[in-house]
Amino acid sequence: MEDDDRPRPRGDAASKLAGEDLGPYSQDELQERIALLEAEIARVESHRLKAAAHRDAAEALFGRKD
Repeated sequence: MEDDDRPRPRGDAASKLAGEDLGPYSQDELQERIALLEAEIARVESHRLKAAAHRDAAEALFGRKD
């Protein structure tokens, strides 16, 4: 898959990480990187869920905007 096919804005941190050469990293460094990325995924997912709950509460109070 080409980098241009990814649905991310250019210059976004995830895009830069996705394009990085992983060759120079040791097994331990790669495992540490995976742990950091998994923690970041959990943080982003938590934020997404809070934002969705906030939106749902606003829609329940004010009605849905179409």
